Formats: sequence, C-alpha cells, structure tokens
Amino acid sequence: MIFPFSSNIDMHVLRRNFFLCMLSAILTLSAVAQVRTLDYYINTATQNSPLLKDYSNQRIANLIDSLRIQAGYKPQVNGVSTNSYAPSIRGWGYDGAVTNGANFSQLISVSKNIVRKELVQNQLDAIQLLNESLTITGKITAQDLTKSITSQYITAYGNWQQVTFNTELLNLLKKEEAILKRLTEKGVYRQTDYLSFLITIQQQEILISQANIQFRNDVLTLNYLSGQTDTAATVLEKPAIELAIVPEAESTIFYQQYRLDSLRLRNNDALIDYNYKPKISAYADGGYLTSFPSDFYKNFGVSVGLNIIVPIYDGRQKKMQHDKIGIAERTRQNYRDFFKKQFDQQVAQLSQQLAATEKLIDQMNGQVKYTEALIEANRKLLETGDVRMADYLLAIGNYLTTKNMIRQNNITKLQLINQINYWNKK
Repeated sequence: MIFPFSSNIDMHVLRRNFFLCMLSAILTLSAVAQVRTLDYYINTATQNSPLLKDYSNQRIANLIDSLRIQAGYKPQVNGVSTNSYAPSIRGWGYDGAVTNGANFSQLISVSKNIVRKELVQNQLDAIQLLNESLTITGKITAQDLTKSITSQYITAYGNWQQVTFNTELLNLLKKEEAILKRLTEKGVYRQTDYLSFLITIQQQEILISQANIQFRNDVLTLNYLSGQTDTAATVLEKPAIELAIVPEAESTIFYQQYRLDSLRLRNNDALIDYNYKPKISAYADGGYLTSFPSDFYKNFGVSVGLNIIVPIYDGRQKKMQHDKIGIAERTRQNYRDFFKKQFDQQVAQLSQQLAATEKLIDQMNGQVKYTEALIEANRKLLETGDVRMADYLLAIGNYLTTKNMIRQNNITKLQLINQINYWNKK
C-alpha cells in the first residue's frame, strides 16, 4: 500500500537533504558575509576613479601655469656670452667694417615686457575659468559614477531580495511538506498530490540557486565598477534612496558649464583686443664688449633700450577672430537651449513613470493580501485534508508571481528615483 511509495520517499529525502545543505549554506551567508552599503561602494568608486584624480591633477598643473604667467612678466635676467673671430688673410675674408675682425662680449641682460594689468588679469582669468570648468566636469563625472554604481547596487539588491524571499517561502513549504507526507501515508492525499508538492519545493530550490548565482555576478560587477577586487561573500543593505527635489535647470551643475563657456568666450574676445594694443618692452645690459682694439681694457659699459611695436594693418584678421567668437557664442546658446528642453522633458517623463509605478505597486500590494489570506486558509484546510492540492499549488504560484512582480516594480521604482536624483546636483 505505502511501501512502494516509501521507496520513492527515500529518493526524495536524499534529494531534499542535498538541497537542505545547499540552503543552509545560503542561509548562513548573511551571518558570515561582509555587509556592504550603497555609500561604501560610491565612496570607494570615487576614491579609486583615475578620471577624477586626473581632473584634480590638471587643476594643480593649471595653478602652476598661473604662477608661470606672473613670473613671465617679471624682469628676466640672462647671462649672454658672444665670442666671434673673423680672420682676414691677404685681403680675403669678411669685411672688417662689418665684423670688426673679432667680437667678444660677456654681458648681463635684463629685460621686461611692459603690459597693462588688464592683459595679465585676462590670462589669469582664462586659467581660473579652465579650473572652474574642470571642477564642474569632475562633479558631473562623480554624478555619473554615482548613478552607475547606484543602478548596479539596486539591481544586485533586488536579486538578494529574491534570494531571501524565496528562502523564507521554501522554509514554509518544508514545514507543509512534513504535514503532507504524514497525511499521504495515512491515505488522506494521493501519492501524486505529494509528488506535485515535492516538485514545487524543488522548483523553489532551483529558483534560490539561480537567484544566488545572479546575485554573486551582480556583486562582482559592482566591485568592478567601484575599482576593487573583493571576491568575499557579501550581503547588501537596503539602499537608502529618497526622492530629491529637482531644481530648475539653471541651478544644476549641468547648466553651469554653459555659463562658464560664455565667460570663456568673453575672455577670449577681450584677449583679441589686448593682442592688438601696442607692445612695449624695456631692456638693459652691462658687461664687457670689445673687438679687441688697442684700448680693449676700457670696453666695460652698460646700455639701455626700449622696444615698441604698434599694430597697423594685418588684413582684417582681428575682425575675423571676433567673428569666430560670435559664431561660437551662437553655438553655445543653441546647445544651452536644447539642454533646457531636454532637462524639463526628461524630469517630467521620469516623474510620470514613477507615479505610475507607485500606483501599480499599491494595487499589487492589495492583491497580495488576498493571496496571503487564501494561502493561509488553504494551509489550515491542508492539515485536515479538505483542500485540493491543485488549488493549493495554484494559490502558491499566484503568490510567488505577485510577490516577484512587486519586487521587480520596487526595483523599477528605485531605478527611476536614481535617474531623477541624477539631475538634482547643484
């Protein structure tokens, strides 16, 4: 009567013990694994990013260029040694009136460009604007990195939720299996009902294994994105993500680049005018200069001078350069206006999707309450043998489907919040 069925039970017991061992390993993961948070991965990625370090180094290098510009307008002192000899043999050789036969000079030369303070400030402003641009680019890069890390973290956390939920459900099914086994041995349920229930348990165990493998891969991808080689077992805490208020486009860090581009173009436009102003440089030198005449020892002296360059005509190149700046400004305005339109449209679209997802989650939460009540009622009937196994398994299947849909939509909700928050950086 029961003995042929008992042989099948033994095989299922062996298989069940195997999965129980595997399940035990999964359950102990949270006890021995390192617990990681979203902030941990974001901070690690920011610290390890070579691009962010590159921007920082470029800003430091630009500060050095700023000091070089200021140093370049200070007096420049050089030691100059000139020594030449042009022999004339039997009237053959360089004209002595030109070469003096020989020239020997050992001089200390001092020169200085005399420029208006506005030109120096213009060049320093150009470097300052470049550093501000690098700062903004670095913030946008960090925001991109945060968005990427957060997205992957949410995905990994969603799979970890699937592991924990399916494990909890499996534990409940295991308890029901023991009850069902006794009732089957007493003849209350058919052997096929019991086997159908065992298949459901095995499917649940396979789902846990698949979810755990996917979770491991997600964590490895997360480690890769954050620039670390950690392969230890990891448990993820629930991401603390709250919807932030998105400011106007003009207040975001993304818009600041267009503002800086405008200042940079103005600075370049002013530099064109400065380059066409007269240029004055003064020089002085002192030392020894001689062609070795009879009184060569008297040829110690000094000299001073002033060089002036006044631009007169260059083929209207100045106007051409100003025209190029004007074209660049119109291009900047086009990109700026297009960005504002895209910004408003993107935020509005994401907000609509978020509202629809939250509404759907509320509907499914209401549905899952009825499903849980149905399963609980069937569980009580199962203990008395008053429920059809097909109905009970159908209720479990509906419960699993609904819970997974809620989990997926919760993950979608977090991903939408992450995308909206991306645009709130000031």
